[in-house]
Amino acid sequence: MLILASTSRYRRELLARLIADFEVRAPGVDEAARAGESPFALAERLAREKAVAVARTEPTAIVIGSDQVVALDGTALGKPGTRERAAAQLAALSGRNVVFATAVAVAHAGGEHVTSRMVPTQVEFRTLSPREIATYLEREDALDCAGSFKSEALGIALCARIASDDPTALVGLPLIATAELLRSAGLDPLGEPPNG
Repeated sequence: MLILASTSRYRRELLARLIADFEVRAPGVDEAARAGESPFALAERLAREKAVAVARTEPTAIVIGSDQVVALDGTALGKPGTRERAAAQLAALSGRNVVFATAVAVAHAGGEHVTSRMVPTQVEFRTLSPREIATYLEREDALDCAGSFKSEALGIALCARIASDDPTALVGLPLIATAELLRSAGLDPLGEPPNG
C-alpha cells in the first residue's frame, strides 16, 4: 500500500503521474517553525514528520510526505491563507531572487525507516506593481501555495527566471526525487503496482 501523507491537491495530482493506485491521509502535523530553524531545515523536517506520522498508523505501507517553504532572507514563507497575507508576500518577493525549498520523504516499516531529499528551486521575481499583484490575486486561487506563487498557472507571469533540477518541485512534489526514494523503499514506479 502506498499513502500520500498530504491533503494538497497539487501533490495528489503530481503523484498520480507516477503511480495511479495510492491513498491519501492527512498527517496532522504541526507546521510551525522551531526557533532558529532555517527554511530548508523546516521543509525537510516537516516532510519527514508527515511521512512518519502516517507510517506509524499503517506499518505495512510506504508513505510519502512533502513540504515546501520559500526562503526569503533566512525567513520561511508558507501558505498565506488570506488575500491580505498573499499580497504582502508577493510585495516582499517583488524584484527578488528567492529559493523555494521543497522536501520529500518516504517512510516505511512503521516509520522506522525514513529517507528524504531537499530540492531547491531558484525563482527570480519581476518587479511587481500593486496593480499586478491585485490582478493576479483576483484571477488566481493561490492562498494554499507557498509564497502565494502558483507557477503552473498565472503565477508564471510574475517571474523572470526559474532554475531547478526538477520542474515538478516548484509545484509541490519533486517527482524525480520521489521516484528515487520509492525505488529505495522497494516500490519502482515502472514496476508492478503496489498491493493494497
